[in-house]
Amino acid sequence: MTDLAADLALIVEAAREGADLALAERARGLEIERKSGGSPVTNADLKVDAFLKERLLAARPDHGWLSEETPDSPERLKHRRIFVVDPIDGTQAFIANRPWWCIPIAVIEDGQPVAAVIHVPERSEIFVATAGGGARMNDATIRASDTDALEDASLLASAQMLQGPQWVTPWPPMRFEKRSALAYRMALVAAGAFDATVALTPKWDWDVAAGALIAREAGAIVTDHLGEDWRFNRPDPRQASLVCAAPGLHPLILERTGAIPRAS
Repeated sequence: MTDLAADLALIVEAAREGADLALAERARGLEIERKSGGSPVTNADLKVDAFLKERLLAARPDHGWLSEETPDSPERLKHRRIFVVDPIDGTQAFIANRPWWCIPIAVIEDGQPVAAVIHVPERSEIFVATAGGGARMNDATIRASDTDALEDASLLASAQMLQGPQWVTPWPPMRFEKRSALAYRMALVAAGAFDATVALTPKWDWDVAAGALIAREAGAIVTDHLGEDWRFNRPDPRQASLVCAAPGLHPLILERTGAIPRAS
């Protein structure tokens, strides 16, 4: 088994086990707190985070660690490879017993994702990819859509964000839906279920690292709103913004989003 195949097998199994733990904790009853920014965190988030950190670093002690629920440390910058984890992406959906939450895990090497999983347990969906190995969902190859027109394109994004007088060129009519987890939105674009997902504010690496690899390996294009590529495991673990889209649609979105300033 190659290094990437072994890493993928490891993170897939860890994501499965983490999902089982999250569901068990929810069945026992959730304790919900609010972070400083107002977003919720539960005892399940924290227990899954602790489990994944112990499980993954025991198997790969030479890897670094970055997770939403673990205090960040510059120690990770010393490692060529790190795990980037969100123990529960879409916590609000998880709390509400809605299926739109997931566990995304990525292995980052030299600033780029090389193995990734997004496990959506209550949809029985597991999205995976390795660098150069393509992307799959439940062992079936997935591809981004061939949509090449904005009109009637399907977007996982806020309709309010893309509609209004702030835009130099108005957007044509499009179809909008919402999903709680950003990683899952990117996976759905990778699978061709939606044509794009767009976010014009900074996004943390743990929200987007796994989705970036899966989407790219499925043929989608992933950049910030100015078309610049992402790099991970930097001192500030955030990306400026997100445009993840079918290859024919991506440049059409950038024609409009490129007219706004870089998110800060």
